[in-house]
Formats: sequence, structure tokens, C-alpha cells
Amino acid sequence: MASLPSVLLAAAFLLAAAIYIRSYDTVGRTATATTAHLHFFMHDDYTGPRPTAARIVSGRSLLPTPSLSSDGDINDNTTSTESTLLSRLLSSPRQFGDVVVLNNALTEGARGDSARVGTAQGFAVRVSEGGIVSHLTMHMVLDAGEHRGSSVTANGRIDMDATVRESVIIGGTGKFRFARGYMLTRNYDYDLARGGVVEIDVYVQH
Repeated sequence: MASLPSVLLAAAFLLAAAIYIRSYDTVGRTATATTAHLHFFMHDDYTGPRPTAARIVSGRSLLPTPSLSSDGDINDNTTSTESTLLSRLLSSPRQFGDVVVLNNALTEGARGDSARVGTAQGFAVRVSEGGIVSHLTMHMVLDAGEHRGSSVTANGRIDMDATVRESVIIGGTGKFRFARGYMLTRNYDYDLARGGVVEIDVYVQH
């Protein structure tokens, strides 16, 4: 039977080895990691002859909703505040709980006939009853250029009232396995009812 000092020595050796291996792995990954900057434009089309985005679940508003008359007008017994809220509700192209799916083209330039570099596929769920705020999960699948065959996945909170929105890169495939980084999106030519063009910058370490 092994003596207590022998057991303690063996345990100390194993612990030291584990710390060394972990340290080496961390340093090695840091030393070899590179950062790529991907820039493209996403075409988010809800209303064209071949839409690439669609609302598949219609949510609801959490705002108080006064009743309507038979002809669709707001009843006279509602307050001005209620009337304003109802008008906003009826005119809004987005509601709390909406689920939207995406299968959008990614191109080099903002024009629709610009060279295609990939596809953005995913979904967004509106998570705020005030403002246009959504949770986005999106896979950017690249089919052109040096990163062809790879993909990057973004996850984050998208506030459409913000000029620049930041999301987290949580992983990828191909050349972007174990990827980490962030994504910035800006409206290039966009409105909530029809969609449009969104400019995307991705900074990804892999």
C-alpha cells in the first residue's frame, strides 16, 4: 500500500501538470489567434416579389387598447392618451412577441446587384413592449472569397432606435471554429414595414 507522502507527492505532480498544460494551451491559443474584419451589406426584404424575411408569428401589444367603433374609429369615451397609444399600436409594423425569420443575401456593396458573398439566416423575436427591440440569432454563411465555406454566428439585442447596434459573435464553423468577437449593424436604407439594407461589420478572433 502506498505511503501517505507518496500519495501527496503524486497528487501534487498531477496538479502541477494540469496547471502547466492549461497555461500552455491558453498561451498557445492567444499567440496564434488572428482577427478578421468582415464587411458586407444585408438585404432584408419583406415586401418584394420574392421576400427573404417574413413575420411568422404575430405578437401583441402590452399597451392598453381602448375599444373601436364598428367603423374602426376610436370611441369617444377614450382618453387622449389611450387614443395616442391605440394609434401607435395600429400603425406599428412590429408587436411585442413577433417572431421574424431571415434568409437574406449578404453582398459586397449596398446595391442589390452587388456581388453576393453569403447568406444571413436566423430569427429575431421582439422582446420589448416599448420601442423596437429584438433578440437576434443569426448565422452568416459565407460562400465567396477567402472564407468560403465558413460561417459566423451572432447573438444579441437589437434596438432599432440606436444608430449602431452591437451583438456578440458566439462561434462559427470552418475557419471560424471557436470564434469570438462582435458585430456592428447600422441601417443603410431601411424601414420597419418594408425592410431594406443593413450595413454589417464583424470583428472575429479565431
